[in-house]
Amino acid sequence: MCPEIPKSATLSRRRFTAGAAGAALLGAAGLAQAQSGSAIRLLVGFPAGAGSDAIARLLAEHLKDELKAPVVVENRAGAGGQIAAQALKAAAPDGRTLFLTHDHSISILPQVVKTPGFDPAVDFTPVAGFATFSNVLAVSGGTPAKSIDEYVNWVRNQRGGKETIGVPAPGSIPEFLVKLMAQKYKLDLQAAPYRGSAPMTADMLGNQITAGIASVPDFIELQKAGKVRIVAVIGAKRQPLLPAVPTFSELGFANLDDYPYYGIFAPVGTPQPVVDRFGAALQKVLAMPEVKSKLTALGLNVAYEPQGQFAGRVRTYTATWTNIIRATGFVPQ
Repeated sequence: MCPEIPKSATLSRRRFTAGAAGAALLGAAGLAQAQSGSAIRLLVGFPAGAGSDAIARLLAEHLKDELKAPVVVENRAGAGGQIAAQALKAAAPDGRTLFLTHDHSISILPQVVKTPGFDPAVDFTPVAGFATFSNVLAVSGGTPAKSIDEYVNWVRNQRGGKETIGVPAPGSIPEFLVKLMAQKYKLDLQAAPYRGSAPMTADMLGNQITAGIASVPDFIELQKAGKVRIVAVIGAKRQPLLPAVPTFSELGFANLDDYPYYGIFAPVGTPQPVVDRFGAALQKVLAMPEVKSKLTALGLNVAYEPQGQFAGRVRTYTATWTNIIRATGFVPQ
């Protein structure tokens, strides 16, 4: 039989439990209040002028009104988003730092870099997803090719079967696409890694390289202006903005149906009420017709995904590309 607990001890325990719960609520409320008016950093792993930067600035402009605080885009360019990801890991989980990124930094970098300096599954908290997109192959105006077959034949007949294709980061999905193209078409194709898509597209415009692989947002305006020609896209279906462009799957490439994603992450340990607040603000911003139309014009398939759904997408996508990367024989650098 358990000894009777004195009433005074019972009261003290109840007061302690109630006090702890109240402190937690006050802590979350205090954090939300602290965010109000305090600048929120939105980290981006690529330079100004790149597709991710344009997306981040558009969302930041409207998020500030929903969050009642300035949202400042901070470009931490380099290493395919690795520098920005490390900055997120180092940030305090106080609701003042977020990371807007696509699949490369989260699902690909940890598979291709020996010591990336972060583990997304351990160091980050998914906040929400907001879009999917396609990586595409585009040829520069310096080539006569208007399709992937014409480009392949041009490389084979005019370049001796050897060519360099630009990619926005080493060890990226675009680099693996170059490897898959080399295998399928039996060409000597080499990836030329850049520090982001902006310098890569600049070299395409200057005809320093004849083709590049990057996201639709990186190429769509150049495509509209007739400065590059997009000839193939990743995904299960053709893109609404590019209805005449075949998918890699249509061209005979296997396992390229999953769409890359865009989402927002916070440091691990960020209180759930704060994560929920960010997610709710993002959902409201994405529902604004002017925001959705601008993101769609950039080549994004806009769709809000709440935390749990987005986390599931990240896990599935990561597993798919882990298998593809291993099958190519790539050795982490």
